[in-house]
Amino acid sequence: MPRRWNASSIIVLALLAIGILYGIGQHLTSFLIPIIVLGGIFLLYKYPPNTWGSRVRVRQQPYVRQTRTTPRQKPKSRRAPFRVIDGGKDDDDLPKYH
Repeated sequence: MPRRWNASSIIVLALLAIGILYGIGQHLTSFLIPIIVLGGIFLLYKYPPNTWGSRVRVRQQPYVRQTRTTPRQKPKSRRAPFRVIDGGKDDDDLPKYH
């Protein structure tokens, strides 16, 4: 929502509200069917059918902290020497294809 309402937004919102109220008064069923469909979709989203049959909750195992008998040691890794691979770059300033 904007912090300050200007005149054009107030007029548009008022006309929108009048149009919705007039439409509901004239054709109640044309507004009732989409509301029922959207409400059903919302309820299916909040309460999916796969949770309908499972009312019993599964008890979780209590958390047991495990203690180590030996201290953990870092594995020793071999250091690989840094290798330089010789490239085959030409030192010509002229392009190969011209």
